[in-house]
Amino acid sequence: MEDSMLIDSTDPAQSTLTQNFQAIVSNTQVVLDWKYEMRRQMQEILPGLFLGPYSCSKDLELLQQNAITHIVSIRDSSEKKILRPRFPEHFQYFEIEVSDSPNERLIPHFPQAKAFIDNALYNGGRVFVHCNGGISRSPAFVVAYVMETVKMDYQQAYSYVQNRRFCMNPNEGFKVQLKEYEPIYSARDSINGHQYTPGEMERQAVRRPAPDDDDPNEFELARRAPAFHGETNVQSIMHMSTEL
Repeated sequence: MEDSMLIDSTDPAQSTLTQNFQAIVSNTQVVLDWKYEMRRQMQEILPGLFLGPYSCSKDLELLQQNAITHIVSIRDSSEKKILRPRFPEHFQYFEIEVSDSPNERLIPHFPQAKAFIDNALYNGGRVFVHCNGGISRSPAFVVAYVMETVKMDYQQAYSYVQNRRFCMNPNEGFKVQLKEYEPIYSARDSINGHQYTPGEMERQAVRRPAPDDDDPNEFELARRAPAFHGETNVQSIMHMSTEL
């Protein structure tokens, strides 16, 4: 997916997913009896959307038991040879290159990840999102997806995901960016007919002043992160298989 990809919040498919998820979430309460060893498992966050560690992506039987069709793999360049797509003949993969660093900018990647997940779910697929341990990077992407798709604020979405994967703990820089992302997608949705590219969304985040209740140190950490410049910093690549 390219930086020029347009994100249309008025798409009927998006409205359908949002309405379905809102109805499910409002009628569902999960009290998870969390056990330490569950961090090695994947959990279903929304119907058809799973979150967990890389080790689960190597278990073909597990993936097939859960009817997974699409996989979002989040890793940095140093992990590329290890955290690689294992079964391209069975699943469609979307790879995102980001490191687990507070200075890493996630916001430019959120729209591409959301579009991939939306397309899979709307067409009856099931998606597994993972990084290495399923603790920081992949939960941040899933929280962003829940925020925007279910129309939750940051704290609601964070709590919702954590109630299903208790071991999640995005680094502080990622948490700041998730807070920044909320007014960005909300403003976009409120402007009828305007479509934002990932680059526009990043520039909005860089310009946004820190709220009074933000930790100044956290905000400064995120503000000093490298600005997004087209394809230079986006290294998201898709490996789409024609055989499922």
